[in-house]
Amino acid sequence: MNLPIFNCLIVDDEPPAREVLKRYIAKMPILHLVGECGNALQVIPFLHQHPVDIIFLDIRMPQLTGLELVSTLTRAPKIIFTTVFAEHALESYELDAVDYLLKPIKFERFVKAINKAITTGVLPAINQSVEKIIRPQAAGRDNFLYFRSDRKMVKVYLRDIRYIESLKDYVKIVTAQGQVITKYSMVALEAMLPSSNFVRIHRSYIIAIDQLRSYTTNHIQLGTTELPIGKLYQREVFDTLKKRNDSR
Repeated sequence: MNLPIFNCLIVDDEPPAREVLKRYIAKMPILHLVGECGNALQVIPFLHQHPVDIIFLDIRMPQLTGLELVSTLTRAPKIIFTTVFAEHALESYELDAVDYLLKPIKFERFVKAINKAITTGVLPAINQSVEKIIRPQAAGRDNFLYFRSDRKMVKVYLRDIRYIESLKDYVKIVTAQGQVITKYSMVALEAMLPSSNFVRIHRSYIIAIDQLRSYTTNHIQLGTTELPIGKLYQREVFDTLKKRNDSR
């Protein structure tokens, strides 16, 4: 199965705000930036010439606001509003916006908005594929993710993942069959994994809870592999493991 790609358009009159979204889009292999507009008036002719699935749309812009733009579109792509003003939230949802992101936008929040957009009817024909690839938490560890590695897309079943290690701009996904190295951020990957089965134990490590053999205050043991528990993650790790144990 091919990895679905979603075309994105950024509409914002502030260049720094556009740069933030461009960086976030570049981190997610399912997203492709097809263009950016400095004002809402540029959007309508752009949509006539380019296929767009998701628009990141600022609200307060000169001449035509983002809200006014959406009200003029008869067949709008999925809209994710981006703004510093919280008071427009209700009006945005009345226009069937997917989400409403307040600036400064955190990457974790951006990922959640994307998950919401691509599983609520952006492209109905491939929603089933998207559900498996992007939202494994919805159906458990039998699902999978695709990662670009060695110039090909590699399918990784969640049930096979032992742990994930950060390598600066890349991550190493260690599985029962070997390892996959791909350009990805730990924050994005953490947001995509089901929290009931995976936990971040360190800024450099995410582990599969089912693979845990033993642990101490400072380390966890996965088979013959010992990994450190970061001080900032200790409480979350121990709370997660306790809840998991109490539920059995």
